[in-house]
Amino acid sequence: MLAVVTLLAGLVAGSAAPGFVALAEVDPTVGQDVRYAGAHNFTGARVPGYEEPVCLLARPAAEALRRAQRELLRSGYALKVYDCYRPQRAVDRFVRWARDEADQSTKAEFYPGVAKSRLIPDGYIAERSGHSRGSTLDVTLVRLPARRELDMGTPFDFFDPLSHTDDPRVGAVARENRRRLTGVLGRQGFVNLPEEWWHFTYRPEAFPDRYFDFPVSVGAVRP
Repeated sequence: MLAVVTLLAGLVAGSAAPGFVALAEVDPTVGQDVRYAGAHNFTGARVPGYEEPVCLLARPAAEALRRAQRELLRSGYALKVYDCYRPQRAVDRFVRWARDEADQSTKAEFYPGVAKSRLIPDGYIAERSGHSRGSTLDVTLVRLPARRELDMGTPFDFFDPLSHTDDPRVGAVARENRRRLTGVLGRQGFVNLPEEWWHFTYRPEAFPDRYFDFPVSVGAVRP
């Protein structure tokens, strides 16, 4: 009960987001492939709350990402984001999906080696997400000029220990690419989640104790 009360105390509903920006307005050169706005994700369908395939972030996080992108562009690389701000309603949908053990339609792609019944206990799916605070994003590297995604050892949202950033079983090329990603983002204040090579949080967070639930759309961050 305490956890529920704490979550509700920090949950901010509404349709607008002061202090957030669309990443494209800060740096249009960062690629965007917002997976939860379409069907290519572990739920197999568009996720509630994703009205547009856009990346929204608290402004300090977006500006730090721009600085990282400037560094990468000088060496022939660039960033591509898969997810940024995530409304609480989307997190709730993930939990419902994880508890529906009858639905195994995406297992082969996203969690072939893990039982779905273990996704919540093992921490792959959680009832709260740093994404809902606006300073966390999921991101990878691409090589210019073709913007081909680099080998990172596993795909995005691959629920398996192989996705741990320092998993020793990952090949040499993927290890180097993971080091490049964590290095360039780390220099701008982003901290990697060790269990997911793609997951980074900018610190200090603009909203460390708040969980937002406005929809993912450009209109939500316009005055």
